[in-house]
Amino acid sequence: MHPSLQKQITAIASFSENELEKIASCFEYENFDSKDYLSEMGKISSKIFFILNGLARVYYLKDGKEIITYLSCDDGFIASYSSFINQTQSFESIQCIEDCEVLSITFEKMQFLYHKIPNWERVGRILAEQNYLCMADRVLKLQMIPAKEKYKTFLASAPAKIVQRTPLIYIASFLGITPESLSRIRQNIS
Repeated sequence: MHPSLQKQITAIASFSENELEKIASCFEYENFDSKDYLSEMGKISSKIFFILNGLARVYYLKDGKEIITYLSCDDGFIASYSSFINQTQSFESIQCIEDCEVLSITFEKMQFLYHKIPNWERVGRILAEQNYLCMADRVLKLQMIPAKEKYKTFLASAPAKIVQRTPLIYIASFLGITPESLSRIRQNIS
C-alpha cells in the first residue's frame, strides 16, 4: 500500500496487515494530465480518488459559469460524493488543474471492503462526514462572511500547494467572489 494512503486511513481506523493488503488491492494507480477529467457532469461518478501528487478541482456550471466547490491536492481525497454514494448522474465535474497521480477505488470495491473489513465502514463514514462538513462550512462562509475574511480564512486553512498553485480565477470562484474583487483584496492585504 502506498504510504500516504496508509497514513490517511490508519489515522481513521486500525487495520491488520492482511486487511491493509486487501484494501491496497482494491485501489488502482492512475495518471492524469492537466485539464483531464477524473469525473464529468452528467455521468455516474464511479470512483473516489486519493491524490498522491497533483491538484484538482470540483465544479458545476451555473448559467454557463464554472462554480468551484472544492479544491484538493497531495494526500487528499476527491470525488463527486453525491453521485458516487447514490450512483446517480453527477451535477459536477472533477478536473485536474495540474498533472495528477492518483489511487482510485470503484463503488463496487468500496462496497466489497464494507462487507469484508468492518473498520472500512468507519473510513467511509468519516470521508462522508468530512465532505458534509466541508460543504456546510462553505455554504455558511459564502452567505455570512465578507469577501476579505473569506480570503484570509482560505489562506490560513488551505494547504500551501492549493494557495500557491491554484489559478486566481479558480480561487475567486471557490470563494464566491469575482476575480476583480479578489485582486483588490490581495492588494489591500499585501
